[in-house]
Amino acid sequence: MRVVLPDGSKLTFDHAPTGFEVAERIGKKLAKQALAIKVDGEVRDLQRAVPDDAHVEIVTRGHPDAPELIRHDCAHVLAEATQELYPDTQVTFGPPTETGFYYDFAREEPFTPEDLEKIEQRMHEIIDRDEEIVREVWDRQEAIEYFRSIGEHYKAEHIQTLPDDAVISVYKQGDWLDLCKGPHTPSTAKIGHAFKLMKVSGAYWRGDQRNEQLQRVYGTAWETEKQLKDHLHMLEEAARRDHRKLGRELGLFHQQEEAVGNVFWHPKGWTLYRQIERYLRDKLERDGYVEVKTPQLIDQSLWERSGHWQKFHDNMFTAKSEDDHTLAIKPMNCPGHVQIFKQGITSYRDLPYRMAEFGSCHRYEPSGALHGLMRVRAFTQDDAHIFCTEEQIDDETVKFCALLREVYAAFGFEDVTVKFSDRPETRAGSDEVWDRAEHALKSAVEHAGLPYTLNPGEGAFYGPKLEFVLRDALGRDWQCGTLQVDFVLPERLDATYVGQDGNEHRPVMLHRAILGSFERFIAILIEEHAGKFPLWLAPEQVVVTTITNDADQYAEAVAKRMRAAGLRVKTDLRNEKINYKVREHSNQKVPVIAVVGNTEAAQGTVALRRLGSKQQEVLELDEAVTKLATEARPPASPET
Repeated sequence: MRVVLPDGSKLTFDHAPTGFEVAERIGKKLAKQALAIKVDGEVRDLQRAVPDDAHVEIVTRGHPDAPELIRHDCAHVLAEATQELYPDTQVTFGPPTETGFYYDFAREEPFTPEDLEKIEQRMHEIIDRDEEIVREVWDRQEAIEYFRSIGEHYKAEHIQTLPDDAVISVYKQGDWLDLCKGPHTPSTAKIGHAFKLMKVSGAYWRGDQRNEQLQRVYGTAWETEKQLKDHLHMLEEAARRDHRKLGRELGLFHQQEEAVGNVFWHPKGWTLYRQIERYLRDKLERDGYVEVKTPQLIDQSLWERSGHWQKFHDNMFTAKSEDDHTLAIKPMNCPGHVQIFKQGITSYRDLPYRMAEFGSCHRYEPSGALHGLMRVRAFTQDDAHIFCTEEQIDDETVKFCALLREVYAAFGFEDVTVKFSDRPETRAGSDEVWDRAEHALKSAVEHAGLPYTLNPGEGAFYGPKLEFVLRDALGRDWQCGTLQVDFVLPERLDATYVGQDGNEHRPVMLHRAILGSFERFIAILIEEHAGKFPLWLAPEQVVVTTITNDADQYAEAVAKRMRAAGLRVKTDLRNEKINYKVREHSNQKVPVIAVVGNTEAAQGTVALRRLGSKQQEVLELDEAVTKLATEARPPASPET
């Protein structure tokens, strides 16, 4: 028996070695540090045997797979601690997550914050016990009967739903055990103490709201105490930047039960929205797009022809007309754009044809999935479709990627990564069509010089796509922009152009968006800047405020001059102390406060205070207006 190490060297054994034996052969210290073994790309317990000629690597702290192992172990320790303290509790599922773990419990009495403190303390004790974690494979019926006998009905029910040939594995730690596929580390001590329980919320058995409601306890777990501390600090900062909180405090928008999943934009929030739209519209016009507007209500028959009805009708809002037609409020703009393209005769000379729409869309999202502006039922897409020939895909992709990165940079996002999503399991179009589409898109993104990672099976139902992911100031990733290559929809909706040979041909349809949805992007933008928008975006750019009422007339004149220069200005002439007014407008994140009093009125000057600075700059009025108006211009294109 032999195994192959990452450097290509081989170890020989006279039997099928366990992962621990492989680690020990490499070195005693490595064996002590080992958490698991990776066999031909699959992470396994150290106690399991390694097959002949397997490629292996030892997983220790610092390995990319270590955090998930630690978090999975933490979930089991959470369940053990909970049942030790509250024996009447049933456990269901407890997987690791991207930053931690959770476990769903069935218990009549709700968990309190004090309960979570007790459970967390017991978890630390279990880790200090250094309980060995051992995997066992059980007979299916034996497992069902065992879990029924100890009152774990959810576990027994789950086993019954597994395929007949499923391996029923159980993990024991101390006197406690749980049904689990694994893998796990050798003992509870391997987890360490860099974890914390965070909250409890409701969940449904198997995620179905028709089933019993459970209690989900969330925790976070890391490899080191520093990582835990950094994560908790990030969460505190994220709470401070929460767009829902800042939206209320800054008077940008609100939401209410009478319009679930919709947004009431307040004057300042709508000013921000329109500024983003204005900037983007200017970019699109400069890049050769034409803007259109398509109907909100479209007959079911068109959605059926496009394939969206079969795929998305559960998420569509519909209405019946008097003539018994079913109309759907559009959840996307694509079929409508094809209808515009089909009017008249399009020549190959007209391609590429770039059609944009700030399309108002509606999708039914479950109430539990709604989250401020991040997840809504009514939203506006910065949507566009490029109708082109297959030979033009490369150039149009390069052009779009340049535009997208320029727009992101203008909003403060420089760290952008790309994912390539290929064919999903359920899709429209033949394998031959998908081969062409995937090849074309890969060629295009490589031609654009953008590195990418593969995102298998996550393409749209009609074609592969690029997903553009932003990283914000807190290190969080947000997927916003997309570019999709579609050979299917033009065929289904009979879109054609006249080629150079005089015959009809199908155009390729590139679906693309930069922001994704205005609502979600604005939420990201609020949190990225913590409400302190750059001057060109700020809903209120300048507040002119007075030290004494004697300067009211001059303050009005200053505001008038600034408005004439295109600045968004308001005045504050209240009979309040200047420090109070400055503090109040600073809390409202106004970028510039122009303070005027008798001295400024007599000298024709203004004292400018910038948000976050205690210093002030005294300038002549003309100079101040020119300076602020220049600063307030939207970011220019690189070539301008």
